[in-house]
Amino acid sequence: MLAAAYEELDRDSFAALTLDRLARRSGVHVSTIRRRWRTVEGVVVDLLAERSSTLPTPDTGDFRRDLSQLTQAIADFNNAMRNRNVMQGLIAAAAHDTRVEEILRNAFVRRTEEVTLIVRNAVERGDIPEGTDAWEVIASLGAPLYYRVLILRGAIDERLVHTTVEVTYQAARSGVFVRQG
Repeated sequence: MLAAAYEELDRDSFAALTLDRLARRSGVHVSTIRRRWRTVEGVVVDLLAERSSTLPTPDTGDFRRDLSQLTQAIADFNNAMRNRNVMQGLIAAAAHDTRVEEILRNAFVRRTEEVTLIVRNAVERGDIPEGTDAWEVIASLGAPLYYRVLILRGAIDERLVHTTVEVTYQAARSGVFVRQG
């Protein structure tokens, strides 16, 4: 079912995705899809969870390189049109469905927590100051990328990857993200 949804999203937008189209593509009866996922959003939420779990958490021993690899992985994921369709569709669905909103938020929180390891490792190595807020570093890294994808509805180019990494790296090294108090 998830493969069928992924193929459909490669061909068309989230708005065009229906349970009937999923049933035709997958060969699974609509009632079976409804029983398992209830809605198109349910299928796509599972698809997002499956796809985003394949993104690695870099651990090269070099903070800038880790940020660069993470940023490039986010760019590659979101530059695939079907992944972008998934993200944009889920954001739209979350505005009207609290269940989708909660699932989407939890997916982003879980992934952010996973990749804060990059920052915690950099603190342990002395690459960035003690007390650096790992969550805020990752949020700062992700913000321009998701702004490009979700607000401007564009691709993440090499320049954005580079500038995002450099700004986040330099800010973290200079102590901008150190918790106060």
